[in-house]
Amino acid sequence: MSSRGNRCKAVGRKTSTPPPRRSPATRRPSTALSTTAPPPGELRFLARAWRVTKDERYPAAFQKGFDYILNAQYPTGGWPQSYPPGNKYPRHITFNDDAMVRLLTFLRDAAKYEFLDADRRQAAQKSFDRGIACILKCQVVVNGAPTVWCQQHDEITLEPRPARTYELVSLSGAESVGILRLLMSLDNPGPEVIRAVNAGVAWFFSAKLTGIRVDTVNGDKIVVKDPNAPPLWARFYEIGTNRPFFCGRDGVKKYTIAEIEAERRNGYAWYGTWPVRLPAEHAKWKGRLK
Repeated sequence: MSSRGNRCKAVGRKTSTPPPRRSPATRRPSTALSTTAPPPGELRFLARAWRVTKDERYPAAFQKGFDYILNAQYPTGGWPQSYPPGNKYPRHITFNDDAMVRLLTFLRDAAKYEFLDADRRQAAQKSFDRGIACILKCQVVVNGAPTVWCQQHDEITLEPRPARTYELVSLSGAESVGILRLLMSLDNPGPEVIRAVNAGVAWFFSAKLTGIRVDTVNGDKIVVKDPNAPPLWARFYEIGTNRPFFCGRDGVKKYTIAEIEAERRNGYAWYGTWPVRLPAEHAKWKGRLK
C-alpha cells in the first residue's frame, strides 16, 4: 500500500511541496494481501479503467498485481494474510474477512480480462483448483464428521491456527458462510464438494442460537433472553463442544460476552446472522444438482 507520509501538526510550519500522486497504473502493486482491501478490488478497478480508456499502462499494472497473487499462493493451495508472509500469524492461510474467497473468485474471473495472455489464464485456473482443494482439506473434522472452518489454518499442516490475541482457534460462524457459498457456486461440483457443503450447512443448523438477542444499552452490548428472537450465530465456536466463546485482548477464553472488556465486547462482531439465508440457498443448490 502506498504511504501518505507524516502530516505536519505544528501550526505555521513550512512544508515541502508534496510529490505528484501516481496514477493507479504507475503505482507499485500492494505489498499486502489485506483482509479488508485485498488486491482483487484494485485490479478490477484497473481493468475497468482500461476498458474505458484503452490505456496500455493499465493492463501492464494489472498483470503485475495478477502475478503477485499467483506467486503468493502456498504449495498447499492457500494464501497468507500478507506477502511476503513473515513468521507471525499473518503467514497462516487466511479465511478471515473472506480474504481467500475473494482471491479465488477473482482468479475464477480471469477469463473476463481479455488482455490477459493464455499462460496467465491457464495459471489462474490451476491456482483456483489448488485453492478449492485446500478449502476441502481445511474443513475441520470432529469425531469423524466434517464441520466448518477456522479463520486461519496452518500453511503446511492445514490445522486451525489463532491470529490476534482475541482470535483463538475455533470454528468460525462468519467466514465459513462465504466458503460454503463459494463451493455452491462451482460448476459441476464433485462428490467431495457436495459432501463438504452438506456437512457445513448441517453444522450451521446445529450451531444455531435461539432464545437470545443482542441489545446495545448506553453504548454497551448485552445479551438478553428473548424466546421470540430470531436465531443468531456466534463468531467463534469451541472445536469439539460447539460452545460459543469470546475473548479479550488478554487472550483468555470466556463463555459469555459480559466477561470480556468493554473495548473488545463492543468492538468486534461476536454475534451475527451470517448464515440466515443458507438453508434456502442450499435447497436451491441441491435442486440444481438433480
